[in-house]
Amino acid sequence: MKFKDQVAIITGASAGIGKATAEEFAVHGAIVILADRNEAAGQALAEKLVAQGVTATFHATDVSNLASFEALFEFCMNTYQRLDHLINNAGIANDFSFFESISDDDWHKIIAVNQTGVFYGMRAALKIMRGQGFGSIINTASAAGIGAAPRMGAYAASKHAVVGMTKTAAHEYGKFNVRINAVCPSIIETDMGMSGIEDDPKVYKMMEMAVPMKRFGKASEVAKTICWLSSEEASYLNGVALSVDGGLKA
Repeated sequence: MKFKDQVAIITGASAGIGKATAEEFAVHGAIVILADRNEAAGQALAEKLVAQGVTATFHATDVSNLASFEALFEFCMNTYQRLDHLINNAGIANDFSFFESISDDDWHKIIAVNQTGVFYGMRAALKIMRGQGFGSIINTASAAGIGAAPRMGAYAASKHAVVGMTKTAAHEYGKFNVRINAVCPSIIETDMGMSGIEDDPKVYKMMEMAVPMKRFGKASEVAKTICWLSSEEASYLNGVALSVDGGLKA
């Protein structure tokens, strides 16, 4: 299998893209380490995967908290002595507001999770991967990280930073056989993706019709892209911010 006995840490793994990615890695033989703040959902997913014969564990993790993240990586190395894949997926979105109305609290919260959390994960993983001479990191950015995202200023800022960190690290660590890439989804049919639009049919339809494929994406479609990008099938892709958006940013 594609990832047989390889170790993958997946953050934001209890729902949406993270959950679908964990399931996709598991199908292909990976050992999955699930990380999320939602303990009930994360533990339920781990138990489901274990029942299917997968080696899976769940760890309550706040990616914006350095000590919490460090404990996750410590478990990984103490238990498996290797880390093949980090899927830096945990993220949050803000309410729709004009830039001048972004509160200090909203700004700092979004930056802490979406930007600093990705930095913490990358830094920890790169130390391990450089030493072992292999590894892959996939950061979940966004279509908002490669263009404008009106009324989502803090979110766009954090996702642009993710793309910038991805490309910079790719240049630095390619010579160590470590690849760092990002996926940039548009609106995906998850709780987070639908938040703020599912209760407004007019806005929902307008945003759906803005996508050239005239539909929103599915978590499984992003998950399959992440797994492919992590695999040897994409072995010469490094520093890519890959749009998974139905052509929205084409």
